[in-house]
Amino acid sequence: MKGIIGKKLGMTSIFKEDGSNVVCTVVHAGPCVVTQVKTQDTDGYSAVQLGFDDKKEKNVSKAMLGHFSKAGTTPKRKVVEFRDFDLDVNPGDTITADIFEEGQYVDVIGTSKGKGFQGVVKRHGFGGVGMKTHGQHNRLRAPGSIGMSSTPSRVMKGMRMAGRTGGDRVKMLDLRIIKVLPEKNIIYVSGAIPGHKGGYVLIVD
Repeated sequence: MKGIIGKKLGMTSIFKEDGSNVVCTVVHAGPCVVTQVKTQDTDGYSAVQLGFDDKKEKNVSKAMLGHFSKAGTTPKRKVVEFRDFDLDVNPGDTITADIFEEGQYVDVIGTSKGKGFQGVVKRHGFGGVGMKTHGQHNRLRAPGSIGMSSTPSRVMKGMRMAGRTGGDRVKMLDLRIIKVLPEKNIIYVSGAIPGHKGGYVLIVD
């Protein structure tokens, strides 16, 4: 598996050679620095830790400053581990967008936009209780019944109700890479990916 950390820049569309228009998301992928290489012998599992996006030293703890200095790099804002990394790398090496190629299919992981506290209609797609008949004037967006009476005298776990929506880890599978600009570390991925503009995403194959 190969992977890289990126930042979502926004969406656009590209015209292909056959004249078709493809909607895609622009991701600023890398450069990422290898901050640690974990092995089965020393850590109990194999993984490569990457760091992305510089961070001011005054906002980093002494422990993390030592961790980054050991790898010979500046403090990073986003640090992620990738297990079963295919590339042979060492601490201090740089991973750039050219590890991917045009036409390749990848998975993109991000955090969806937070929408705050929402009702059941927006959160779960409920249709409300009945129609505007028989005197029902204020039940169009209501959740309706949430449980039984004396048995079991409680609301069952997992009941779809109003609550906080969004802000979840979302993985989009099999998105096609439309274009790669290695000199700018830019990757164009087909379709939409989770998160807001400027949000961090992971691209893995």
